[in-house]
Amino acid sequence: MEHVPPPAEELARLDRELAELDARRAQLLTRRAWLLAALRPPAPTAAPGWNPSAWGAPAAGRPGAPAQPWGHVPPKQPSAPRSAQNVLLTLGGLLLTVAAIAFTLVSWGSMGIGGRSAVLAAVTVGALAAPVVLLRRGLTATAEALAALALVLTLLDAYAVHAVAAPDTDGLGFTAVAAAVLAALWTAYGLALGKLHLPLPAAVVLAQWPLLFGAWAAGAPALVVGWALLATAVLDGAIALWGKGTGARVTACLGGSVMAFSALMVGLTLSVTASGPLGALAPGVLLLTAAAAALAGAWRAPRGFARAGGVVAGLAVVAAVGGVPAAAVPEGWRVLAYLLAGLAPAAVVRARLPRNAAIGVLVASAAVVAGALVGALPGLAAVLLGPVTLLSDVWSGSPEGFRSAVGSTLPWSELAATPVVLALVAGLLGAAYRWWPSLARIAAPLIAREEPGSGAGPAGAPGTGTPEAGGAAAPGVSGAPWYAGGAPAARRRPSGAALRGAAGAGAAVLGWGALLLSGAVLDVPYAVAVAGETLLVAGLLALAVRGAGSGRDGSAAVPVTALVVALAAAVSTGLLSLASEGASYAVFGALTALFAGAAVRAGAGVPRAVFAVAATVGGTVLSGFAGRSLGLAPHEAAPLVLLVPALTVLFGARLRRNPVALPVELTGALGALVAVALAVPDAPFLALVLALCGVLAAGAAVRPERRPVAGYLAAALFVLATWVRLAASEVSFPEAYTLPVTVPALVVGFLRRRKDPGASSWTAYGPGLAATLLPSLAVAWTDPDWQRPLLLGVAALVITLLGARYRLQALLLLGGAVLALDGLHELAPYVVQVAGALPRWLPPALAGLLLLVVGATYEQRLRDARRLKDALGRMR
Repeated sequence: MEHVPPPAEELARLDRELAELDARRAQLLTRRAWLLAALRPPAPTAAPGWNPSAWGAPAAGRPGAPAQPWGHVPPKQPSAPRSAQNVLLTLGGLLLTVAAIAFTLVSWGSMGIGGRSAVLAAVTVGALAAPVVLLRRGLTATAEALAALALVLTLLDAYAVHAVAAPDTDGLGFTAVAAAVLAALWTAYGLALGKLHLPLPAAVVLAQWPLLFGAWAAGAPALVVGWALLATAVLDGAIALWGKGTGARVTACLGGSVMAFSALMVGLTLSVTASGPLGALAPGVLLLTAAAAALAGAWRAPRGFARAGGVVAGLAVVAAVGGVPAAAVPEGWRVLAYLLAGLAPAAVVRARLPRNAAIGVLVASAAVVAGALVGALPGLAAVLLGPVTLLSDVWSGSPEGFRSAVGSTLPWSELAATPVVLALVAGLLGAAYRWWPSLARIAAPLIAREEPGSGAGPAGAPGTGTPEAGGAAAPGVSGAPWYAGGAPAARRRPSGAALRGAAGAGAAVLGWGALLLSGAVLDVPYAVAVAGETLLVAGLLALAVRGAGSGRDGSAAVPVTALVVALAAAVSTGLLSLASEGASYAVFGALTALFAGAAVRAGAGVPRAVFAVAATVGGTVLSGFAGRSLGLAPHEAAPLVLLVPALTVLFGARLRRNPVALPVELTGALGALVAVALAVPDAPFLALVLALCGVLAAGAAVRPERRPVAGYLAAALFVLATWVRLAASEVSFPEAYTLPVTVPALVVGFLRRRKDPGASSWTAYGPGLAATLLPSLAVAWTDPDWQRPLLLGVAALVITLLGARYRLQALLLLGGAVLALDGLHELAPYVVQVAGALPRWLPPALAGLLLLVVGATYEQRLRDARRLKDALGRMR
């Protein structure tokens, strides 16, 4: 019979054979590539008139040549001759340029006027004429190098003419004229020799300077310089749209961007610093002209440039229109003038602008609004975070006004318009949220508008992409527009419900901020400020509850935002109330009632749980205030703080498995931790608080769903309370108190194990053993005698052996841990002596050796650890 190997062995054999086949295939392919390279005939010698630009191009395949197999990697070819050619031409042109500069600067003065003219004319004409001949012979790269040399020579000619022929002329004026002449010369030269790539971009660069240098030379004011910059930017835009050659258009685009930005900065600076409305008119005209030029270019520009042009146009219009009234109002109110001007460009939704340009204008309007809102951030931060300083001096007395309670040094008079700005934007967002369908219908023409040059055919022609025009809709795009809240479009635009929800959320936040800042700007009395902030919290909670319940707009943005802002406002209001005892009780009582009422009115879900948790926190703070009002020390007030955790236990028993029960009980547990922290300085009170916490945990353990956690927690708290009480009483023999508890507990555990053999040993014996072993271990570590550690070690050894014999996890682990710690206590003095006698290098060496041994046997140690874990897991 034929032997059939196991699957694993057969798989390994197949892998080895496949690897050998792959290696052999690679060898054969390498040899085949070398043979093909050896058989390929040498490249023919370049014939006269042959275009060297074809150097390095792949040769056409020979007829009958075998096809390359799949996966074949051709041998690496030598570097293309074009690279070496370009290097040589660049070096040659650079050397000639250096020679020309040296001649002009050094040897120019040693020649007469005739020689100078003859040399300059001959060299320049020769450098300009040489590319014509070279292009006819196909030497394009050489022609480019000589054209670059000719460009440098023309610049040197201009310098030489100014230095010799017209040394008394103004430098800026001569430079402007020379730049204009050279720009015209190189434009004509580039258009005549269309194959050259350098002349037209060079002409564009030279065209940037005539108007600017001419204005400077004439001593023109800044406004005229701005007009010169704008005219240059318009010229660049025309070249970028209709110019010849990619290099010239890219250069014009970059130059136009720089010039347009400079012109806008000049206009904006003059508009902002104008002494009055009349002084802001002239810069405004400059800015409006720049906006018109940007929109004119957006009609033919690609998508990204069209949007950028729209943004520039929108910002320029805002600066021009808003600058006039801003110059007539105080400095603190100028932001309102620009904001009103920033809202005006939103009218482009009805204008016949290209869609991308209109979107850019809307982006500019949104940017202006956002900038105005950013100016309100310092005031809001001061109002919200300023009351934090009251934590260091609670109930120090009611301040006179809102500003003194906030403690900020902001120039509030300069922020007078900030509440108006926030209220205006909030009103607009609220109107958009209220009348969203009407707004969507108004914006419909903008959304459906086609872009010039987008490839869409005329109306009614196939391929327009819109069902209204007769074309087929794109796959996956429904007939309903995205702004109507229908199916998502192919570009994943935000749905109408999401945008509407964002508008409503923004209105809620900004309205709250406007009312909050109004109190600080007006410096209302402290009581009015506290009452007003509390009412704002009530309003936000009402909005959160009402929005969560209605859901009419299909978006959760409004209720969620109202909930978050309500929580932030509640924290700020609570901090603000800490200045006065009466205000603290009134505010936290009102907040607790408000959040409790919101929890009752809200539907099931996360908001209801958040409301209930906030109400629990407010009640806990009130209980802490009660202790302070009674003049109690912090540790004496700790039992009062436990009142709210006790109520949460009762509340949880009432709600049972309601989703709100667990968050409320966990919040109560955090309040209990606060009570424990307050009682830490006094041991007797700490024992009392721990015992009360144990009672609460035991009360929660009555419920089956809380028993697995609360039961163990109650036992641990009772034991810990006992230990703290014994330590506070300076008991030196805790066994006299713990053994009477341990023996009955072990008996009860034994009886339970007999009745239910599957019960855990931790439940049956853990509490009883821990009640004696752990306090005894704590005392043994400070006992200088040997009797207690010896008796404790013997007891721990017996418990460990019993745990191993009867496979009881609690006995094994508790007894082993106590035995190990007790032995470590007894060996510690000797270990210290030995460590002092050993050389200092020996402990690190032993530690390193141990790590090496463990690392070398890591897998075995890991298996041993897993076996130990499994063995412990099988114990009860």
